Amino acid sequence: MPSPTLIGQALLAGLFTGGLYALLGLGLSLTWGLLRLINLVNFALAFLGAYLTYHIATAWRFDPFLTLAIVVPAFFVLGVVLQLGFLRFEIHELTSLIVTFGLTVILESLIQWIWTADFRRLETPYARSTLKLGTLFVGVTGLMGFVAAAALTLSTWAWLRWSYLGKAVRASAEDGAMAAAFGVDRRRVALLLSGLSAAYAAVAGLFIAMSHTLAPSQIYAWMGVVFAAVIIGRLGNALGLFTAAIFIAASEALTMAVTSPGWAPLVSFTLLIVVLLLRPEL
Repeated sequence: MPSPTLIGQALLAGLFTGGLYALLGLGLSLTWGLLRLINLVNFALAFLGAYLTYHIATAWRFDPFLTLAIVVPAFFVLGVVLQLGFLRFEIHELTSLIVTFGLTVILESLIQWIWTADFRRLETPYARSTLKLGTLFVGVTGLMGFVAAAALTLSTWAWLRWSYLGKAVRASAEDGAMAAAFGVDRRRVALLLSGLSAAYAAVAGLFIAMSHTLAPSQIYAWMGVVFAAVIIGRLGNALGLFTAAIFIAASEALTMAVTSPGWAPLVSFTLLIVVLLLRPEL
C-alpha cells in the first residue's frame, strides 16, 4: 500500500495536470458547446504555441511568460482566419470534425518540418523551483499552470454569465434566430469565439512547453482525455470542464500510485462511459 505522502504527491500532480487538461479543453468546450463546431485543431495550435514559446524563449532569451505578448494576439488572429477560411459559419459538426482533423495533421507536419521530430525541452528557472507544503513538494511550474487555468476558467465563466457580449454569445447559441432578431450578429460571435479558442490554446502551449518534453506526435496523446473532460463537464460549461478535468487527472494519478501506470488511460474513458449512460445528452 502506498504511503500517505506518495498518495498526496500523486493527487497534487493530478491537480496540476488537470489544470493543463482544462486549459487545453477550454477552447474546444466553447466552440463545440456554443458554435457546434468540433475544433480539433486547438490541440495542434497548443503544440504550435508550445514550439513557438520554446523557439522565442531560447533564441531571443525571453522569459517564457513574455512570449505570451507575441503568441496570444497572433493566435487570436489565426483563429479568426481559420474560422473565415475553413470552418465558415453553418458548417455541420461532423464536417467540422473532419476539417479540423485534417488541419491538425497539416500543422503537425509543419511543426515536424520546422523543428524536426527530435525531442525538445525548454529549460527555465521555474522548472527547478519547488515549494514545500508539509511533506509534499509543490512544483512552481505546475502551480502556475493551475492558477492560470483557474483564472481563465473563472474569467470565461464570468464573461459569459454577466457581460453584455457574453450574454449575446449565449443567446446566439440557445436561439440563433431570436438573437439575430435582437441584433446579435452570429458570424461575429463565431469569429470572436474562434479567436478566443486559439488564444486559449496559446496559453496552454506556454505551460506545455514549460512542463513537458516536446514532440510533434504528442498532439494526439492529449485528445482522448481532454475530449472526455469536455463532455463530462458539459459542452460550453467552463466551470464544469475545469471540475471534470481535475477529477479525471486526480483519478489517473491515484490509479498510477495505487496500481500500475498502465491502468491510468482507462480512467477517463470509463468515467466518460458512465456519464454518457447516466446522462446521454451532451
